[in-house]
Amino acid sequence: MTRPRLRGLPPAQILAHHRPDITRGTATVAKAPIWQWGAVETARAIKSRKVSSEEVVKASIARMKAVNPALNAVVVDLSKDALKTARAADKALARGDAVGPLHGVPITIKINLDVKGQANSNGVVAFKDNIAPEDSAVTANLRKAGAVIVGLTNTPEFSMRGFTDNPLHGLTRNPWDPAITCGGSSGGAGAAVAAGIGAIAHGNDIGGSLRWPAFCNGVATIKPTQGRIPAFNPTQMNGDERPLMAQFMSSQGPIARSVADVRLGLAVMAQRDPRDPWWVPAPLEGPKLKGPIKVAFAKIPRDMKTDTQVVSLVRKAADHLADSGYDVNEVELPDLDGTWKLWSDLIFTELTVLQEATMRQHGSPDFIAAIEAMKGSSTILDREGYMKAIARRSRVLRNWMLFLEDYPVILSPLSVHQTPSYNADLESAERGRALFWNDLRFMSAINVLGLPAAVVPVGLIDGKPVGAQIITSRYREDVCLDAAAAIEKKTGTFVAQLWARG
Repeated sequence: MTRPRLRGLPPAQILAHHRPDITRGTATVAKAPIWQWGAVETARAIKSRKVSSEEVVKASIARMKAVNPALNAVVVDLSKDALKTARAADKALARGDAVGPLHGVPITIKINLDVKGQANSNGVVAFKDNIAPEDSAVTANLRKAGAVIVGLTNTPEFSMRGFTDNPLHGLTRNPWDPAITCGGSSGGAGAAVAAGIGAIAHGNDIGGSLRWPAFCNGVATIKPTQGRIPAFNPTQMNGDERPLMAQFMSSQGPIARSVADVRLGLAVMAQRDPRDPWWVPAPLEGPKLKGPIKVAFAKIPRDMKTDTQVVSLVRKAADHLADSGYDVNEVELPDLDGTWKLWSDLIFTELTVLQEATMRQHGSPDFIAAIEAMKGSSTILDREGYMKAIARRSRVLRNWMLFLEDYPVILSPLSVHQTPSYNADLESAERGRALFWNDLRFMSAINVLGLPAAVVPVGLIDGKPVGAQIITSRYREDVCLDAAAAIEKKTGTFVAQLWARG
């Protein structure tokens, strides 16, 4: 059934104020502190010489020193190198050198990505001296674009938990409320960019690790199509490659405070790197879709226990798309439950066979408890079962692709509940299992498909952010971000309310 607007659930308790317009051109940008500027506006201001990269990076470092002690989002401070890079960027501009789209713009990188000369610890004490001999593919692309790395952000152990804490660097707090999680595994990235440390944060996502922190911290992101952004860590040369399905289900990506900055970060990160054999030279802009574009507003499975305020905010986002000219229909997605189970079985079979021994040897008791809880909803497959599951993935993806031919945009919750406490997965094994099967089913199911999925903030409940998820077909990140931008245009962004608290 097609409806111009979707109603029917109780209204959320929303603080739906629009943030001050600090991202609409250089004249308006100048009214806000430099650290609040977006990546698009910062790059424009540097290139037009209205501000130097050194000024911008100094402002970002000052912000980091002011807020990071309470957050512990950035766990490796690269301020000294960042200032040297910023000064070199200014000299290059003065010489008239060609400059990239992020020339002089401060960013952060998640600590599980190789940065030459820095330790890729992946949040594990035993790996604290795992020094990267060269830059990863994404790091190299960001540097080529002129970005300035001000710090490395925190992740849980082995980047395999939805809550960012580890014995090496400690707990990362959510800037909106220290009692709730900043998400994971890119929790440090999400908390940093929301707090104003850097204009773009790098993260990655194998089961929701970009989208969940974006939801928790009130910022935007996209998990790109598998193969869109090249992935390679030179420290991998010291051991085996990742299992096949882990490679197919994992994506690198940007987290930022606006959809425009996410789009810029995606374009920069997506440049070719020959070290990734799965990279695909697909255009960032596909053929224009005939309007009105049909949107599948996902029906909630009957067995899901939901927070009506959260679902109401997602429903409001559906109204925003309808008001923007999209044709919104409330429909059931193709076998969401089976798709999620396929993800869970494949990822935890690979983990059990190839990674669990190392994780048990080097992981903390909390980490092992969290992994056991997540494994509780999985079937650890034998050889035949694993091979059949990989084969079944093609059928499942085909069914979703055909569905996306009819509905090029899917709008769903990312979580059907508000952000939980900073260690909710350790409260009990039952709670840990419920988080991924009940609360986050719409999130992790998408990873086994390799489809692009964005998260955009849609409102606040009791002063804490909630986001919605948008899914599109393979290599149609442009369609995904267009829909996210349409929602953002109606709601505004929300980080200014966070910053106003001081």
